[in-house]
Amino acid sequence: MAEAQAEVREFLSSRRARLTPEQAGLPAYGGNRRVPGLRREEVAMLAGVSVDYYVRLERGNLAGASESVLDAIATTLQLDEAEREYLFNLARAAGPGRKRHSKPATGVRPAVKQVLDAITDAPAWVRNGRHDIIATNSLARALYAPAYDDPRRPVNTARFSYLDPAAKEFWRDYDQIIHDVASMLRLEAGRNPHDPELIKLVGELSTQSELFRQRWASRDVMFHRSGRKRIHHPVVGDLDLNFESMELPSEPGLVLNVYTAPAGSPSADALKLLASWAATQHEQFTATDTATQDI
Repeated sequence: MAEAQAEVREFLSSRRARLTPEQAGLPAYGGNRRVPGLRREEVAMLAGVSVDYYVRLERGNLAGASESVLDAIATTLQLDEAEREYLFNLARAAGPGRKRHSKPATGVRPAVKQVLDAITDAPAWVRNGRHDIIATNSLARALYAPAYDDPRRPVNTARFSYLDPAAKEFWRDYDQIIHDVASMLRLEAGRNPHDPELIKLVGELSTQSELFRQRWASRDVMFHRSGRKRIHHPVVGDLDLNFESMELPSEPGLVLNVYTAPAGSPSADALKLLASWAATQHEQFTATDTATQDI
């Protein structure tokens, strides 16, 4: 409970601190404000609640807060869609009887694997909220070959990005990637705050990576639904790929990722070369994954 209240306090105060009176539509009187961003009194006024009530909320007492109040605070603090969801998840976790959590899946149905295998010209893979790679087609397995060098299974791209030196060369936009990874993990922590494997992963990354501790402390959250990935693969070189991330309605908590390249582009040619390499490595991949699946 103390940790949950601290998270609410730090999240709300950090979002309040980044918002200036001018951005909130308030006149800024004088230049000697003692706090960065908005004061609690200003947030309370804009949200239409009493100052005492807002102070209690910011101290972590979200239990019992109505959706209308949470919505007013989210609007006042100009939270984006991911931040708004995170705030509501924190409130749900603070309510009575909220200790249960949905355990992220560690496997997929055969039909989902058939869908992956049917995608032959693009890397496609499924992950859970902890960034465990649950299933891939052969092209995605080849694309993420550097991550599979870690014998632990399932492969975890968050662990790879922060703790494996190879990640700095693999991700050409490394700084953006590690920011995104931490932000997505924190959003997942709001959804499943009592997931023991997620707690263990965050603890591991916090202990072993100063960079992760810094990114985690920012309390940024984000959705990661589409965009670009710039990768340097050790076999085929640079790839500039578009990605789409789609939640699987039949598999709660799982996300399907598909990477594509424009037809005729150098990256499309590189994917064809990667597919050829993957075909030659298939037996080796299968043997390696089978030998490490219980580690």
